[in-house]
Amino acid sequence: MIGTWHGLIIDCPDPGALASFYQELLGMVRVQDDGDWVVIGDAPDRPGVAFQQIPDFTTPTWPGGAHPQQMHFDVRVPDLDAGEAAALELGASRLDGGGETYRVFADPVGHPFCLVTM
Repeated sequence: MIGTWHGLIIDCPDPGALASFYQELLGMVRVQDDGDWVVIGDAPDRPGVAFQQIPDFTTPTWPGGAHPQQMHFDVRVPDLDAGEAAALELGASRLDGGGETYRVFADPVGHPFCLVTM
């Protein structure tokens, strides 16, 4: 092993707003907030998800195109219909794609993520 996972950093125009979206989606808490750099996680001493302000942010395109996604979250939910309703209420939008066990969405600034059942 070379090291241990510390965090995932997501570029966005407004770190506070996008962190709030993912806090609700993933059930995490804000562990750091420096305005242009916000981190959420389950505890300050554990790996987290950071949101970094990028002034010239370009929304990813789904599923390909000029600015394709580089990675995305898969979020496990017990019920796809209830998960979809809650994600849409938070500000997500539905994207093309999906199947019987998953649905594809975009967060408020366009990063794709999936709700999945197992």
